[in-house]
Amino acid sequence: MRSICDGNPPRALSLAYLAVAWFCLVTAPVLAADPQAASRPNFVFAFADDWGRIASIYQETAQGQDPIALHQFVKTPAFDEVARNGVLFTHAFVNAPSCTPCRSSLLSGQHFWRTGMGAILVGAQWDDAIPAWPLLLNEAGYHIGKSYKVWSPGTPADAPFGGRRFAYEQRGRRINNFSETATKLVSEGATIEAARQELLAETSGNFADFLKARPEGRPFCYWYGPTNVHRLWVRGSGQALWGIDPDSLKGQLPPFFPDVPEVREDVADYLGEIQAFDAQVAVLIQQLKDKGLWENTVFIISGDHGPPGFPYGKCNLYDFGTRVPLAVCGPGVKKFAISSPEASAPPRVVHDLVSLPDLAPTILQMAGVPVPEVMTARSLLPILQSDAAGHVDPQRSHVLIGRERHVQNARAGRLPYPQRAIRTPEHLLVVNYHPERSPMGDGAPTPPAGWDFNVLAENTRATFADMDAGITKAWIVMNPSSAGLAYTLSFNQRPEVELYDLKNDPHQMVNLAIGASADDPQVQATIRELRERMEQELRSTGDPRLTGTKDTFDKPPFTNEGR
Repeated sequence: MRSICDGNPPRALSLAYLAVAWFCLVTAPVLAADPQAASRPNFVFAFADDWGRIASIYQETAQGQDPIALHQFVKTPAFDEVARNGVLFTHAFVNAPSCTPCRSSLLSGQHFWRTGMGAILVGAQWDDAIPAWPLLLNEAGYHIGKSYKVWSPGTPADAPFGGRRFAYEQRGRRINNFSETATKLVSEGATIEAARQELLAETSGNFADFLKARPEGRPFCYWYGPTNVHRLWVRGSGQALWGIDPDSLKGQLPPFFPDVPEVREDVADYLGEIQAFDAQVAVLIQQLKDKGLWENTVFIISGDHGPPGFPYGKCNLYDFGTRVPLAVCGPGVKKFAISSPEASAPPRVVHDLVSLPDLAPTILQMAGVPVPEVMTARSLLPILQSDAAGHVDPQRSHVLIGRERHVQNARAGRLPYPQRAIRTPEHLLVVNYHPERSPMGDGAPTPPAGWDFNVLAENTRATFADMDAGITKAWIVMNPSSAGLAYTLSFNQRPEVELYDLKNDPHQMVNLAIGASADDPQVQATIRELRERMEQELRSTGDPRLTGTKDTFDKPPFTNEGR
């Protein structure tokens, strides 16, 4: 059985995987027939494409300490309900701000650089030797199913969840294009509410089919992964479908955004898609309650990285690109006790630094399934079972983040933009291992007649291909002088080392590793300490960027033509 990473993994994968497989083969029939099986918790995991850490309950709990002002403009009652019934994480991060590698790490419970061809986006291939928690649950007697995206783009699609074998999508997939479909239905005479309900019926029907197919007495695990928060969206849909007024956003955008009408409208449309996702989650919660399953279901909700097509968002290692919403509730998850049934339950807010791969060992432990030793993530179960709020586990002192290749032809030679970062409570250190390359991809030559706004807004590969196409990207590219800092931060080359003081610079816009501050002995000491800590873990977990020839991701098969 081949290894899944270059370098020196902590233990042979084959032995660990065979041990888990043996356990599952021996125990699965017993678990399926065991009358106590029904007491094991069910799992529902709602996972939205491109949903950064923006939700209304973060506004409620921020107490003036949150640098993001957008929470006040969005309503997420379903996410908020999960948080109020369990734990709300304020510092949850992805391991990679790109769809496939993020999901590779989440499903495997390992750093993305350990997942072989799963560490890139286009051209990714899943290695069946990697234990994936959904399939381990299935082998241990769980009824599993999914609707829409789990692991893609990649081959075979959704492989860590059994591909199409466990898909429940017969009621339709139009929900993945919520604003487009709802706008069309309204243009044909439907009311906005009727259009919403027609689309939400797909969510309800697919989940109902999954529950109906469950063998009696079997616990279940359902993955709900719509892609509507992923671009593209109908321009103006945030206001038309959800009543989010772009003008209300004036003066409230992150400082690295151009505060102009086009961008404010684009942000409003993005917030509308978040509300559409939240409405879908509400349907899942209601079905669980109606069928008497809510009390025995662990409900987890999150997103796979920051907003697409915006400065500092998706494909960037800054907080706006890597920090995501996360809430967990259900059996085994302790929430705040309230004095009276009429009182509004506050969430138990946890500030510990956590990474989404941590969900893999967490879910397996809650299900009573052995955790493969190859998993590098740390279970969240001690936090979930704790009574404490705030900073619970002092050992959670940092998270590691990185990326290699997003769009395959963003740079000449199909080369990646290798980055690794360590995020602590006080600092963010980013190392760009090839700073001579373009962070968002090569800028295409300006066409003789100039750029066409609609082309830039709809075609990601037109230029700077690692930033998704959209209205904001189009405006910045066509107005580089007016965009100013937004253009510079998005597309200009970056130095090898970036260090940000999160207390004094929560938006991570002042790089202390360059300029006069770089001569400060304390700055240099911080850089050395953080880089040593980060790279020690990279080496110990077999990161090909730090082990072997150190250029594995720069060569075939990762850069093969057509990938």
